[in-house]
Amino acid sequence: MPQLRGADILTRTLASAGVRHLFSLSGNHIMPVYDAALDARLSIVHVRHEGAAVHMADAWGRLTGEPGIALLTGGPGHANGIGALYTALASESPLVLLSGHAPLAELGSGSFQEMPQADLAAPVVKAAWTAQSAATLAADIARAMRIAVSGRPGPVHVSLPMDVLDAKVDAAIPAPEAFRVTPLMLGEHMADTVNALLRDAQRPLVLTGPVMATGRGRLLQEKLAAAIGAPVICMESPRGVNDPCLGAFAEVLAQADLIVLLGKQPDFTLRFCRPPVVDTGCRFVVIDPEPDALQRALKVLEPAQRVVLAAIGEPRAAAERLIERALQRRSGAQTWADEVQSAVRFRPAEWKEMKSSPAGSLHPVEVGRAVQKILDRSPDAVLVVDGGEYGQWSQACVSAPTRIINGPGGSIGSAIPFALAAKMARPDAPVIAMLGDGTFGFHLAEFDTGVRSHLPIVAVVGNDACWNAEHQIQLRTYGKARTTGCELLPTRYDQAVAGLGGHGEMVTQAADLPAALERALASGKPSCVNVMIERLPAPVVARGAH
Repeated sequence: MPQLRGADILTRTLASAGVRHLFSLSGNHIMPVYDAALDARLSIVHVRHEGAAVHMADAWGRLTGEPGIALLTGGPGHANGIGALYTALASESPLVLLSGHAPLAELGSGSFQEMPQADLAAPVVKAAWTAQSAATLAADIARAMRIAVSGRPGPVHVSLPMDVLDAKVDAAIPAPEAFRVTPLMLGEHMADTVNALLRDAQRPLVLTGPVMATGRGRLLQEKLAAAIGAPVICMESPRGVNDPCLGAFAEVLAQADLIVLLGKQPDFTLRFCRPPVVDTGCRFVVIDPEPDALQRALKVLEPAQRVVLAAIGEPRAAAERLIERALQRRSGAQTWADEVQSAVRFRPAEWKEMKSSPAGSLHPVEVGRAVQKILDRSPDAVLVVDGGEYGQWSQACVSAPTRIINGPGGSIGSAIPFALAAKMARPDAPVIAMLGDGTFGFHLAEFDTGVRSHLPIVAVVGNDACWNAEHQIQLRTYGKARTTGCELLPTRYDQAVAGLGGHGEMVTQAADLPAALERALASGKPSCVNVMIERLPAPVVARGAH
């Protein structure tokens, strides 16, 4: 075995795992890794803020199923990336955050940027630790990547002390097999029991979490629904039962007599499954890959009689087992399935004809209508949507074959890094991000990253000069006279993007939007279409009482 630096062991191990890109911002503690990445032929996507690197790794994980790799420097660089880990954790996205770290030999002596980095990351990752030796570094990386994709996927953190990166040891690089995991399957008997319960129920629902919001997950949902004769609904929004993307879903949820929680926690998004959101007579099946999460679900769903079955199982593997063991569909199954799908697809009829006032700003529905025409032209189109009121209108009005949103964590600011990573993963697909002016400010500088990396995304910014989600809370709760701290300026974000080397468009009239979108797409540059919109609350979609 040749003697290698810890940094070389690290990069060659990543390459053996199939990693191609490191999402990173440079710093003292990780310069050995930058040097080693050249020989390992790993590209470094160099961002302008550490949080953006983690968001890009998050989006890469969601789109590819491979752990995205974020590489940050130690101390404040590591701290800057922590917040983005929460979004990935809540969205069940596999990634590995590698952070430089003060040398082991200097710990406790006041080393440069010394801090307990693993402790800082621990609350927002599946696992966190500090590498202790160059000789065991390959095993650390293989373990981190396995944890990231196993069970309920999520982020993992490993800190990399500088003396570990610089040390030379005899080392063997793990083979690709070292990174593979065996899914936690649902037993055949358990699957048969679940299928029997589904067949015997009159109004069953299967609810899944964000792990099933990926391309692979959505295909699996369709196959599962067809096999078991029950609707399968993915919930990935912090708005939960009021997610406008799910239309009038809340109305049919209240009618369900059996709910299978397939990796979906009975949390705030389901109002803890309490009446009237869920009927008191509804029974539950809970399937979860984590024993602690399973026990938490059982506690939330008390009294215990409500839960007729609880089992350990990875959601996608469990779905495949249920398909494999599917029983004959009960009579009337299609009627209920059609009713659920009708509720989910429902949008108010007036939205189809809704127009902006000739002298005023654009209505979000009209913005969505123009974007939808662009997305409909490509079967590979990717839609990225951030949070906020404009984000909710966008999620309700716009769809694409692949969608990435901010997820159950409810954070904002991730849309631009998400879109850049999506363009890397799908270079031939149009990538459109829809985000408000508030969230746009988080990572405006990443347009510089997009220009340098040749990633021509289109950001459609809904500009109402306001942190509107919070403004609407103030209006409802305290009244107009007591609104404060939410006003922004009607900034020319299009000019800011142009100044960074991208393409900018300003839109104040609905008639000008389609041409502006076309010019942005044709520019071949990262683009911002800055649209002045009406300041409206997010939609609440309901068909009315039954």
